[in-house]
Amino acid sequence: MAFFSGAKYSILKRHIGKESHVVIPDGSWVKCKQCGQTLYTDRLSDNLNVCWNCNCHLLMPAPARIKMLCDADSFEELFADLRSVDVINFKDSQQYSDRIAANIQKTDLAGRGESQGVVCGKATLDGKKFLLGVMDFRFLGASMGSVIGEKIARLFEYGTKNKLPVVIVTASGGARMQEGILSLMQMAKTCGAVERFQKAGLPYIAILTDPTYGGVTASFATVADVIIAEPGAMIGFAGPRVIRETTNAKLPENFQTAEFLSERGLIDRVVDRKNLKKELSLLLDFFSK
Repeated sequence: MAFFSGAKYSILKRHIGKESHVVIPDGSWVKCKQCGQTLYTDRLSDNLNVCWNCNCHLLMPAPARIKMLCDADSFEELFADLRSVDVINFKDSQQYSDRIAANIQKTDLAGRGESQGVVCGKATLDGKKFLLGVMDFRFLGASMGSVIGEKIARLFEYGTKNKLPVVIVTASGGARMQEGILSLMQMAKTCGAVERFQKAGLPYIAILTDPTYGGVTASFATVADVIIAEPGAMIGFAGPRVIRETTNAKLPENFQTAEFLSERGLIDRVVDRKNLKKELSLLLDFFSK
């Protein structure tokens, strides 16, 4: 047995003159937003994107979330052909169509970059069939536009037709302003699909992650039969800063955190990410009976 072995995380030294400078490859580490700890991305991924120093639950890309919540190779994507379009010819510092193209390239989900802010599909967990929708904050903050609303609505309609439970993992900055009123219409559309689904006696489980704000919170995220949230997740309609500046009120400690909302009855359980798969399996098993 070797006493010394190569380190998993290496750094390069670049010699300039007589001085030696440490060079860390791009993307090899991130800083925890809560405690400031340096987190190596490989180890962070192995730890389900949870800081091992303070247990801060950091953003998790949709592919990793799907892998975590489903049986191996069981996920089959639905509605992957839907695309966002610049209906109102929105002009800002950057053309909306250019923003979409840039975010497709950035997320590159499943090697195709087609998430459009949410990935929907059918899968199994411990052999139990269910439908899964996972929002990906990397794509324009998973802001809810026409495509996200359409995918979510179609997922519930598919569940109603095939009598399958639906699980949605939320993460969103709110409505997509580049689509104007069409974005706000998705709130009513998704809630209508959820109501028809629930009238059919089918279970809907929502998993709220940090952050979940705006139109998503005010629509399908908070009308589930069971609402779970990750520790420390920020959940609300308007953010604390906006509320504070608008009302001039002193907000309670931990305002809008998952724990705060759990104490007040909006959220049923706060569950650590490492326990989510087991918790979801138990719920699917319970509802199947």
